[in-house]
This record gives sequence, C-alpha cells and structure tokens, in this order.
Amino acid sequence: MPIQVITFKLDGIDDAAYEAHAEQNAPGVAALPGLRAKIWLANQRTNTYGGVYTWDNVAAMRAYEDGNIFQGLQANPNMTDVAVRDFSVLAGPTKVTRGWY
Repeated sequence: MPIQVITFKLDGIDDAAYEAHAEQNAPGVAALPGLRAKIWLANQRTNTYGGVYTWDNVAAMRAYEDGNIFQGLQANPNMTDVAVRDFSVLAGPTKVTRGWY
C-alpha cells in the first residue's frame, strides 16, 4: 500500500477560496480508481496545503499522476511549489500503532 504526500503553496487565492475549491473537487478525488483515502491538509501559518493519499497499489498512484486531476493541480497558477513524495508502509509497526494496513 503506497502512501503519497503532495504539498503546495497558495498564490493569488486565500484559504477560504481554496477550501471551497477542495469541497467542490472532493467527490471527483473520492472516485479515483485505487484510492483508499485522502487526508486534506492545510497550514495557514506556513501557506502549505495538500494531501496524504493512501493507494491500493503503485499502478493506481501512477495513474493518478498521469491523470487530469493531478495535471490540473500542476497547471493551476494558484497552486505553486508542488512537491510529490511517495512512501511504502512498514506493515508491522503500522499495525501496532493502528494505522491503515
């Protein structure tokens, strides 16, 4: 089960406008094939936003990166400094700490 962390900065829109954008786009994200969950992130103090994604497999994660939603994020002038980090999960300790696995 891969985990993906995507972060970015807002430029030209405020927190309220981004939250409205996120609310509008959440159903489309929820329908992504292979997505188990997305946690939406916001840190107004550092102007850092994004999400933590849990995927069924690497193929689903890569398909998202090649798809319209992610491509739209990268092309959106109101979202800058996009950073993508992928992780595998350590199953043993994750089960102990009640993580998703």
